[in-house]
Amino acid sequence: MTTLDLSTDVVSLTRALVDIESVSRGEQQIADAVEEALRALPHLSVVRHGHTVVARTDLGRAERVVLAGHLDTVPVHDNLPSRLDEATGLLHGLGTCDMKGGDAVILRLAATVPEPVRDVTYVLYEAEEIDEVFNGLRHLTEVAPELLEADFAILMEPSNAVVEAGCQGTLRVEVRATGERAHSARSWKGVNAIHQAAPVLERLRAYEARRPVIDGLEYHEGLNAVGIRGGVAGNVLPDECVVEVNHRFAPDRSAEEAEAFVRGVFEGFEVTLTDLGPAALPGLDRPAAAAFVAAVGGQVNPKFGWTDVARFTALGVPAVNYGPGDPLLAHKAEEHVPVEQVRHCEERLAAWLRGEEATS
Repeated sequence: MTTLDLSTDVVSLTRALVDIESVSRGEQQIADAVEEALRALPHLSVVRHGHTVVARTDLGRAERVVLAGHLDTVPVHDNLPSRLDEATGLLHGLGTCDMKGGDAVILRLAATVPEPVRDVTYVLYEAEEIDEVFNGLRHLTEVAPELLEADFAILMEPSNAVVEAGCQGTLRVEVRATGERAHSARSWKGVNAIHQAAPVLERLRAYEARRPVIDGLEYHEGLNAVGIRGGVAGNVLPDECVVEVNHRFAPDRSAEEAEAFVRGVFEGFEVTLTDLGPAALPGLDRPAAAAFVAAVGGQVNPKFGWTDVARFTALGVPAVNYGPGDPLLAHKAEEHVPVEQVRHCEERLAAWLRGEEATS
């Protein structure tokens, strides 16, 4: 079994994690190594569910925070093992950005901050990159939600080492227009479903995005066609046309409210919900959140994409995204992370957990 040395520097630890291949559903080796390393720390209690490892302090502090990161990656694409470019300060390799740099920060904090001013729950979980049914964080919310109880949570998704608060929700629907088949040579004998779908596209064109401000952050909603299908043959009028629509909604709306809004937009059409992920409130008014933002530099951006922070909001725990790496590099063959961002995240989070005054 691979052994992780948590006393090493955070960049070397990132490399060690990257070099353990852990494509989704193949996380046993990395989870074994993480569990062994954390169980060696006497100030933590450690439990494991599948290939998800949870380590907790129990110091009786007034607040508890969660630091979470997923252990899995997308499939290998000629980007292992890791490679450090000293000239550019970039660490290349699968998972460097998404999100083993963040995982290394979590492990270093677990090892080097034995008496934080806030109790901490460290969660390193499996299967984030594939279907939700396999997601380790989801499994924890179902079988042991008490392990995720906290006042505040940080998901160490790549965010260029800047806080991205909460996340917008996402839903997809199929909007169906119907008609009547006919031979195209006698088109007046039928009803062309593709033509009947024109009002769906017009309503999308006329949509004006809502831009609510929450905790001082402006979110920007979206309603877009992301797919369209219809047609039977080159000489047949189609009797069905389906427009797939994606709605990104701000965290001041519940999933039910967002669904009701979309159904209202397409009133008169058959609307089928196919996917739904709730939004997550930023919760920047919480004391732990305010102290965290100050400790990591004060800059906060809204998170427009959906992340697992929404699972914490569903449990009543406000959450933010904060981690090293550019999210635009996630899943790319040329994935890399600036080593200074990894070091920066470790330093700032360590100071926050120790209760030290924020520095510029």
